[in-house]
Amino acid sequence: MGTKEDAELVRRGYEAFGAGDMETLAELFAEDAVWHVPGNAGISGTKQGRDAIFTFFAELFSLSGGTVKVTLQEVIAGDEHTVGLDHLHAERNGDVLDQNSVNVFRIRDGKVVEVSQFSEDTERAGNFWS
Repeated sequence: MGTKEDAELVRRGYEAFGAGDMETLAELFAEDAVWHVPGNAGISGTKQGRDAIFTFFAELFSLSGGTVKVTLQEVIAGDEHTVGLDHLHAERNGDVLDQNSVNVFRIRDGKVVEVSQFSEDTERAGNFWS
């Protein structure tokens, strides 16, 4: 796949996440994909495998009472990585998390194999999700 196809895959992934379309997400993620979440919060750490990643996604929706919304702002595709710049909004226990984040994707053979997530304010995000 080329950079254009990788960028389109990432766009489809963001759309599917926003729609709760797990079937499409399952098509886009390799079974052994890895997702890295920064910080020291309960949701932080490395999610090993597509099932663990999807459990993490479900946890975000559960903890936020379904209010988590990620809006893709831009996709930048290169030879080795594809970057999604986005804005995250979620509400929890009377608190609001509203910040930018970056997901760095590694894509191989048309599937996401690794994602490293970076928050605008890792400590703030960690406190929100804890």
